[in-house]
Amino acid sequence: MRRQLLPVMVPVMITGTIALVIGGASAAAHSGSSAQSAKAATIQLRKVGHFGKILVNAHGQTLYLFEKDKHGKSACNGQCSQFWPPALTTGKPHAGSGVRSSKLGTTRRKNGKLQVTYNGHPLYAYAGDSKAGQANGEGSHNFGAAWYVMNARGSAVKH
Repeated sequence: MRRQLLPVMVPVMITGTIALVIGGASAAAHSGSSAQSAKAATIQLRKVGHFGKILVNAHGQTLYLFEKDKHGKSACNGQCSQFWPPALTTGKPHAGSGVRSSKLGTTRRKNGKLQVTYNGHPLYAYAGDSKAGQANGEGSHNFGAAWYVMNARGSAVKH
């Protein structure tokens, strides 16, 4: 299942003038990931639909693994990271309810930022999930491989 995100126009105030900025549908997801990057990330479990308990960030946004990632390193950069924003942190991520801290880690991205990993898999949000509890990216095959939500063991949940 392939999804195409449409660009949106966002008003931006620039010294008393309103400018329209055309951006991807990931604008909301990026603001969440940017806010998350301002401190150590918290990863927790939350029951989401028929998936059962899966990994989410502190805002309840579903987190995904990308099957193209190898050896704990992200293969999602550039345009990919606009649609699949990485779960960023400024230090050691915190284990929330149901998450094993021994499975949490980080990997350094090409841009030098720290991305949260779980069981060796870099974690990402999906720009198509507009609110907590959604998992619209599950099973997508964007950017060369499949995307899946993760359970507490750190395995892909494939439905």
